[in-house]
Parts: sequence; C-alpha cells; structure tokens
Amino acid sequence: MIRLLLADDHPVVRAGLRAVLETEPDLEVVAEASSAEEAVRLAAEVDVVLMDLQFGSGMHGSEATAAITASSDAPKVLVLTTYDTDGDILAAIEAGATGYLLKDAPPEDLAAAVRNAATGQTVLAPAVAHRLMTRMRTPAAALSPREIEVLGLVADGLSNLEISKRLFLSQATVKSHLVHIYTKLGVDSRTAAVAAGKEQGLIRR
Repeated sequence: MIRLLLADDHPVVRAGLRAVLETEPDLEVVAEASSAEEAVRLAAEVDVVLMDLQFGSGMHGSEATAAITASSDAPKVLVLTTYDTDGDILAAIEAGATGYLLKDAPPEDLAAAVRNAATGQTVLAPAVAHRLMTRMRTPAAALSPREIEVLGLVADGLSNLEISKRLFLSQATVKSHLVHIYTKLGVDSRTAAVAAGKEQGLIRR
C-alpha cells in the first residue's frame, strides 16, 4: 500500500484527488495539507507527497519540496500543478521533486505516476518533458535558473537594487544577469524582456 499526502490549498482539488486515487486498491490517502508548511510537518507519515506549487502568501511548493527531500528517508514528492513555465519546473526539480505533472493529467496517468514516483522513477508530463528537452537542445539560448529568477522579479516590478537585496547579489551582478537575459531573448528593455519571457513560457503570465 502506497501512503499519500495531498498538499493543495483548494479543498475541492484535494477532494477530487482523493476520490480519484482511492479507487486504486494500492493507494491510500492518509493525510491532507492546505499549506506548504503543513505538508512539511506531515510528510514523514507518507510514501508520496502530491505537491501543488502555489499556496497563497505562505511557503512556496518548491521550498516545501526542498525541506521534505532534505532528509535521508524522505518520501517522494510529485508536483501536481497548473504551472508549466521553465521557472516553476526548474525550481521544483532542483528542489528534489521526483516528478512534475499538470492537473489536466488523466486519472489513470496520475495513478501510474504515483506508483512510479513511489519507486523513485522520474515522472514528467509530456509538455514538461518537451520544455526540458528544448532547453537541452538549445543551451546557449536558454536562460539559467538564476536568470529566470531575476526576470521573474523584474516582472514583479522590482528595481535592480530591490532584486540585489532579495537575492543577496551585488547590483553589478544583477545588471550582468539582465544583459545576458536581453541578449538571449533578443530584446533591449525590461518591458520587452518580461513580455518575451511570458510569451516563451519562462515566467508566469
């Protein structure tokens, strides 16, 4: 029996996942979490955590994933979200997620993904796998995780000074990241960089 924790801040989503997964004879939902912090506290009780990425104003799902997977006997974390940007995908994978699925996955795919994740196999939604393959095929043009992080903060309206404080970088380093971002995206302004980043699925719209 594979024990599951459902981590999502929407009760309707958790109820729907529970209804789908508990039809499987080898899957049991033993806990639910409405926040990332709660998911970290409850993770030790289960084999697989189904983790959303966005939890209101609290801890991010990727942060919770990193906290959960830091221990030696950690459960597997399978991200289940609506976000398919490079920024979200890379952050989750770097945090230690075993898999990354989108919420439009068919029920049978979800159950199979949980079983594969429980055995340590990597599970990726086709669209996610495609984005990662594209990054690998064009590494020179692909923004680094840090560059995507900087671009996301630019999109949030932060100045170079504010970004430097948020990321503990010098302003010169932030400017250097922006130069690389502009070059890779073929733009010459912050506004154009944000527009291109959203268009290419690097950051959320």
